[in-house]
Amino acid sequence: MVVSSRRFKIAGAHSRHVPLRVFVESCAATSGPSGNAATVYTFIENSGCMIDAKLTGSRSTFMPRTQEDKLQFQIEAFRFKQDHSGTIYITCHLRATATSSPLDSLHKACSFVLGSNSWVAASGDDHLCGCCETSCAMRKGRSLDTEDIFIVSVIVVIMAKIQSYCEAGVSMQQVWVEGGLTLCFYFTLVPCVLLALSFLFGTLLCLFYSRYGTEMEPKFIPRSGLYRLQVVLSVLLALHAPGWAVYRVSQGGDQPGYVVLYGCLSTLGWICAVGLLRLERKRVLVRDRTRGHSVVLLLYWAVAFAAENLAFISWMSPQWWWALETPNQQVEFAFWLLRYFCSGLLFILGLKAPGLPRRPYMLMINEDERDVEHSAQPLLGDSSENQSTWKDFGKKVRLLIPYMWPKGNAILQLLVVLCLGLLGAERAINVFVPIYYKNIVNQLTDGSSWKTLAFTVCIYALLKFLQGGGAGASGFVSNMRSFLWIRVQQYTNRVVQVRLFGHLHALSLRWHLGRRTGDVLRSIDRGTSSINSLLSYIVFSIFPTIADIVIAIIYFISYFNAWFGLIVFVCMTLYLTLTIIITEWRTKYRRDMNIQDNNAKSKAVDSLLNFETVKYYNAESYEVNRFEDAILKYQVSEWKTNASLAFLNQTQNLIIGAGLLAGSLLCAYFVTEGKFKVGDYVLFGTYIIQLYTPLNWFGTYYRMIQNSFIDMESMFKLFTEEEEVKDDVNAGSLYYRQGKVEFENVFFSYSQGKEILKDVSFTALPGQTVALVGQSGSGKSTIIRLLFRFYDVQGGCIKIDSQDISKVKQSSLRAHIGVVPQDTVLFNDNIRDNIRYGRVTASDLEVEEAAIAADIHDKIMTFPEGYETQVGERGLKLSGGEKQRVAIARTILKAPQIILLDEATSALDTQTERNIQASLGKVCANRTSIVVAHRLSTIIGADLILVLSDGQIAERGGHEELLAKGGMYSDMWMKQQQAQDSDSASDSETKDRKSEKLQPPASTTTNKSH
Repeated sequence: MVVSSRRFKIAGAHSRHVPLRVFVESCAATSGPSGNAATVYTFIENSGCMIDAKLTGSRSTFMPRTQEDKLQFQIEAFRFKQDHSGTIYITCHLRATATSSPLDSLHKACSFVLGSNSWVAASGDDHLCGCCETSCAMRKGRSLDTEDIFIVSVIVVIMAKIQSYCEAGVSMQQVWVEGGLTLCFYFTLVPCVLLALSFLFGTLLCLFYSRYGTEMEPKFIPRSGLYRLQVVLSVLLALHAPGWAVYRVSQGGDQPGYVVLYGCLSTLGWICAVGLLRLERKRVLVRDRTRGHSVVLLLYWAVAFAAENLAFISWMSPQWWWALETPNQQVEFAFWLLRYFCSGLLFILGLKAPGLPRRPYMLMINEDERDVEHSAQPLLGDSSENQSTWKDFGKKVRLLIPYMWPKGNAILQLLVVLCLGLLGAERAINVFVPIYYKNIVNQLTDGSSWKTLAFTVCIYALLKFLQGGGAGASGFVSNMRSFLWIRVQQYTNRVVQVRLFGHLHALSLRWHLGRRTGDVLRSIDRGTSSINSLLSYIVFSIFPTIADIVIAIIYFISYFNAWFGLIVFVCMTLYLTLTIIITEWRTKYRRDMNIQDNNAKSKAVDSLLNFETVKYYNAESYEVNRFEDAILKYQVSEWKTNASLAFLNQTQNLIIGAGLLAGSLLCAYFVTEGKFKVGDYVLFGTYIIQLYTPLNWFGTYYRMIQNSFIDMESMFKLFTEEEEVKDDVNAGSLYYRQGKVEFENVFFSYSQGKEILKDVSFTALPGQTVALVGQSGSGKSTIIRLLFRFYDVQGGCIKIDSQDISKVKQSSLRAHIGVVPQDTVLFNDNIRDNIRYGRVTASDLEVEEAAIAADIHDKIMTFPEGYETQVGERGLKLSGGEKQRVAIARTILKAPQIILLDEATSALDTQTERNIQASLGKVCANRTSIVVAHRLSTIIGADLILVLSDGQIAERGGHEELLAKGGMYSDMWMKQQQAQDSDSASDSETKDRKSEKLQPPASTTTNKSH
């Protein structure tokens, strides 16, 4: 046997590129056959870092020029070392056997391993000394740096591990051996085919996209968590191959060459697949009328998944890992299971294509152009019907987080911690219950003493008493947890409703004018209740169920064997996968059912709120039929929802039954073989039923969580509605001095393309009354709304006492302004509280004084209950004039400095209007007032009259001045005077006719007297 020691000295290691010199320091030769494979230790020491890898194996036979000149050798040690000067030493020990001259063999070995020209000197028959200097780096035209040396060393070590390409006694020509495919053939064919698909056909696809494709606009690219899952699975498979190869090498022994081939080619194949996946997401073929992934990617995923299924045809082959008898087989099986699961899921996701648009690109482009042209609906329309419930899951969870932890309340926080602690205790109890049940059976079977048996039974009974939701029971621990959680749940419910209610009041008038009261109320009701349900399901159902499943799998693998863990894992995977797929499919039915439910409730609310209108037009049967039609549509969606639920339940029961059957048969077989005891079968049956109970509930919890998310969608939309009018970050309070109001070049529009106000400018001096008149739609009420800051101007500014109202707090601005609207809406409360709404801190005496000032006190006192009289829904029990006087009383009680009257008397008859004018005069006295008037007779005394036309001020001045101009105001005045005279004449004629009918027929009487 020849033992040689070679040291490679690298001078000047601090430089980036250094020459490599090889010295054979000493060597000794003996004759004899080669020994067993030696353990190779690779030490790499650089900058104080040591990496130690244990490798075993031998080098394949080196064949030089002649058949007789053979050298068999093994690398025994391979060491990197760096001294204080930075010089790196590489020492390699070879164990070799030569059939010819050791001198020539060593020379050829140096050339073979390092590709060098070397010389060797002989010293006696049994000793060999010499030196070889490599020139391989020089021949390649460059020097080797430290990284190159590390790579070379790794390659040398790996090559030393490879005895041959296939296992001993197997060649590439042998496809089927011992009842299964050979691993050499399988792990050579699969990566080659996959790499050919992804690289060769992928290159053609890239060229095609480069020539005929275009960059997809980001707004068309869907944001999908399933797409990110696709990428993660692909990267995981790319890392899996080298991980498996490293594991095989680390196990020691002779490793076949296909391990390295599979690790390299498979990694490259999956990297190419990831590249194609990202390419198809970023680029698109404009004229492509289809949607989905390309044939190349679909074929790649299909072949990858089909290749993993080929392992099943080798079920009986001892070469494969199906026996699961050794740790190595179990690890190999785990690697295959990971590949099978990832490739199968990738194939399923590939058919769905979650990262690609759902419709052809050109169709979306055309829709986008139409939407921009007509200012219509959003880009992709309402695609919520097929939208996944888990879309924007992270955003929804972030909205829920503040409600999960009662911030600032130490007592509630302690309750949360206690509940979580009890939840962990339940998980531990669920493990020990079947174990003690098994012990009872074994002790009964083995004839244990009564004392031992009684102690075990007592422990078992105590555990059953404590056992919680893991077994579907409601034990002491579970009940205690539920009791402690009540306060936390109430906190969540209160915070959600209060925060949402406050948010709704912060939204703009534009949003409130476009909402449907029934929809909003239903959304709030379902949303708040669903948050409580969701938190309970996630914290106390989903997480514990997952924990129970994981603990059960680990326990079955460790206590029984891997087959039981595999049965549980496969059943769990199938159950959860099909549950998620079917539930996602039936989401559209649940969502449509909610929509129809909202429609039915909205029709009912609208009909009841407009009760008088229904009666006026005798439309009771019409309203009932409308409501019935809405209920029928709701029931159609409800039937689809319940039918799909029944289908899901049957699928879940089938999977659970199959898993229970397979596990029970296997456990019974081991009992009959004497490997298990009867107690083990009882343990398995108890634990598996205990496991399947939360697994069965898992599907229910998933559906409930999904339904909760669906129910919360409308509420989340309410939360995400942005406040159109916001206070500036540095906004301060309005400092009121005199009440001067200025509009400076104000522009405003409710929607793009149609301006309501165009360059409107005017000034209302302190104490003045400014009247706004004009045709409907000219912008009169818009000025009132802008001053009250229901909207922000889009050009120019509005000032009060030289302060821009957009720079002050809204609450401060509105505290100085009182509004008497055209349509006064009262709360369904008594008259006293409706008046007090102007200033909620006012006393009863102040309320009555305001009512006296508004000239409604005497009328209120005629009611049987006086100020305690209920006004009804929206004040329907009061007349129009009475409601208007209540509104005036509110404003008087508020005592604002600026008064806005928005056609406050236009809905009243002439006589009632005249009666209320006196009350309005009291409100506006010595206050800056802006009045929107329909009847010009009510604003004759205004200090300034502005005539609006098409969003602009057409005329301005006093009443007499505008009449003298003979313009728009004069025409409006003349028309109203003519209409008033005509109405007066008509009223007089009607009264005359009535009086004639009431007079006795005098002439007839006279005739009779004659």
